[in-house]
Amino acid sequence: MSSGSNCQPQTLTKPALGEKEATELVERVFGLKVSWIRPLPSYDDQNFHVRVSRNKGAAEGADEYVLKITNSEDSQESDLIEAQTQAMMILNAEGFPSPTPYLTRDGNIMSLESGDTGPGNKKYMVRLLTYLPGMPVAKIATNAQICYEIGKLAASLDKVLAEKFHHPSVKSLHRGQFIWNLANVPLLDRYLSALGQNKYRKVVEQVIEQFKGKIIPKLSSFRACINHGDLNDHNILVDSSSASLENPQYRVSGILDFSDMSYGYYVFEVAIAIMYMMVESPDPLDVGGHVLAGFESILPLTEEERSALFLLVSGRFSQSLVIAAHTALLYPENKEYLMITAKTGWKHLMKMFEVGQEAVEKAWFETAQAYSKHAPA
Repeated sequence: MSSGSNCQPQTLTKPALGEKEATELVERVFGLKVSWIRPLPSYDDQNFHVRVSRNKGAAEGADEYVLKITNSEDSQESDLIEAQTQAMMILNAEGFPSPTPYLTRDGNIMSLESGDTGPGNKKYMVRLLTYLPGMPVAKIATNAQICYEIGKLAASLDKVLAEKFHHPSVKSLHRGQFIWNLANVPLLDRYLSALGQNKYRKVVEQVIEQFKGKIIPKLSSFRACINHGDLNDHNILVDSSSASLENPQYRVSGILDFSDMSYGYYVFEVAIAIMYMMVESPDPLDVGGHVLAGFESILPLTEEERSALFLLVSGRFSQSLVIAAHTALLYPENKEYLMITAKTGWKHLMKMFEVGQEAVEKAWFETAQAYSKHAPA
């Protein structure tokens, strides 16, 4: 759900190609025959689910892809898109269910194409990525088991990127003023007008002030890494690994949307995962401990990192809610998608502050501690 490497959440043109134009793009740029295409929801890029037929009449000729057309601003950052795509390829090679690109006719992983929409001749970076099977976490009833798995995924993914990702494009992930980097919660100050004057704004102002005083001075003590940055309930796909209806077990079958990748800290990734799992849970204050336990099964946090979790989770709620409100004012036609998190997000953020940091952290840490005595296989 990103945009740009600067602090503006929406200084861009979202592509608006029709199905006919998207079909022509696939056939011209990638040399594949489209047999079926439909649009997919997106935050600020444009995505299509595409089925192609390489060998007419042959059963094995059908393949599914996602045509990803990047917004006009991010399309200017070719190194950044290169880094995101290389990261997907590294993770896939390491056994993670991440997409991989289908090469263009010229043998490239992406192509800059002119768009016929909007003022001026905008250019959009185009990629064709493998379509991953599964159901978004947002569509299942989350339980302790999948929260644990997602925590484990968050740590494993960051660890592999830290150890294996050495492509020259990696330097583009130093995105200092990137609005979605968790270190940049203080930048929300300039977008608070989108909230009006209400109780929600007061809590966000409190988060920002506490963040400036308690998190920013501690950043140098956190362990640095590359973050996926958006392991949300729509970007993680799962499938069922058991037939039990009473106690379903899930495994992660897909990791989507690497556009928020940036240099950050291990503790950022677990905080972001906790926040998004809270959004989907019937017992939101409970899920943090399960996600934390999964994360710490791979990478135990330091005391300093643990003490920052409450404010980091609150900070991510604030980013998601404020930026969505701001963007919905600019793009009311996309309001329904933009405000998905807001449906329950405000309630959860308010509840966290009502219960208080001490009680919330106690619940998280006690749950995580219980796993150390009886860790899942």
